[in-house]
Amino acid sequence: MLLTIVAFVVALGVLIAVHEYGHYRVAVACGVKVLRFSVGFGKPLLKWQPKGSPTEFVLAAFPLGGYVKMLDEREAPVAPEERHLAFNTQPLRSRAAIVAAGPIANLLLAVVLYSVVNWTGVEEGKPLLGNPVVGSIADQAGLRGGELVVGAALGDDDIEPVQSFEDVRWLLTRGALDGQDARLSVRNSENGAAGSTREIKLGLAAMNATDADLELFRKIGIISPWTKPVLGELVDGGAAARSGLKPGDLVLRVGETSIVDGQQLREVIRHSVKDSQATTQIWQVEREGRLQDISVTPEVLQDANGSFGRIGAYVGAAPEMVTVHYGFAEGILKGVQRTWEVSALTLRMMGRMVIGQASVKNLSGPLTIADYAGKSASMGLTQYLIFMALISVSLGVLNLLPLPVLDGGHLMYYLWEGITGRGVSEVWMERLQRGGVAILMVMMSIALFNDVTRYVTRLFG
Repeated sequence: MLLTIVAFVVALGVLIAVHEYGHYRVAVACGVKVLRFSVGFGKPLLKWQPKGSPTEFVLAAFPLGGYVKMLDEREAPVAPEERHLAFNTQPLRSRAAIVAAGPIANLLLAVVLYSVVNWTGVEEGKPLLGNPVVGSIADQAGLRGGELVVGAALGDDDIEPVQSFEDVRWLLTRGALDGQDARLSVRNSENGAAGSTREIKLGLAAMNATDADLELFRKIGIISPWTKPVLGELVDGGAAARSGLKPGDLVLRVGETSIVDGQQLREVIRHSVKDSQATTQIWQVEREGRLQDISVTPEVLQDANGSFGRIGAYVGAAPEMVTVHYGFAEGILKGVQRTWEVSALTLRMMGRMVIGQASVKNLSGPLTIADYAGKSASMGLTQYLIFMALISVSLGVLNLLPLPVLDGGHLMYYLWEGITGRGVSEVWMERLQRGGVAILMVMMSIALFNDVTRYVTRLFG
């Protein structure tokens, strides 16, 4: 819990500080007098003012936000000799640049974070496919498990090299949510290390996917990389322990089904329930070089999708890992590319939620963000940097939305001013601000509701 809180506060503080620094830095460059730079709202916990600087820097008690207060005639009287330093007296291009600088700073931070990860390298699963879910898109396309993905593309794009399973997963996510088919170039062999190469087309466009969750990947059929179907740690008193299974058992067969990898075994266990009743099956396992037949009856659990089986054991060995890293220039290029892809996908998903083509369950609030902050921090610095990059992109994109209370709303006002030659009237400004606040409150309420629902579901199943 402590790690989660610290990781969340640090990430939020850095992202807000970078956002506000973007506004501050460009404001100073445009000759605007900045009165206060605050990270957080409410009572100041720490404040200082560098000698010779007109700006007071503040760290406040409530960390969910921040602001840059500039000299402005609309907020307080301005001395005639300082009028040229006020924000509202600046030319349109300067005001637009100052407002846009915050979201742009977040997007640039994401590029930097992704680039650092690319330079230092990250351990990811080898793109060796596990046995596809029976009846899934991958199963129908002819994948059988053990194929090594060497390249992939969406739609009619050129096939590009694939370095890790995460590359495959990210491409499938984009394809399913964007309504584009995926093409995988796979190498056929029993161990995925050698053999002829063929192209597999996955019909993702017809899925009409609305949620990026585990069920999405069950329908696609590619959930995790290939792993050896062995049993790890067992839960005391669980179905596996009661049946006589032991850690290290290599599972070769369950009933009439030959087992080739850990993901397939997990799916077989999950579907070993009929009409809310567990099905007892004979497992053939290899233990210390000898074959044994063991009768196993899984436990029956419930989730939102119905009943499923579980044996109370870690199923499947750790996947084979590869280190993915790039040189300096390529690392930056890949960082820009990933930032662009995440930004574009975020915008499209938001647009689809507005018109009802995507579920609002995709919205996440502070509880989910804090949870992922803690989990990523526990996995190491690299995963934490990836998490921060993702949230930084989301913050940048969100603030560019044309909602009156956000930076994008102000840019919308300036666009109107640039087209018509006059600013938005105070009456309309007030109306738009009220509407923007209402929309933002609805979005925050939905996100918080989703957070609580996920938490309750995780606690009570």
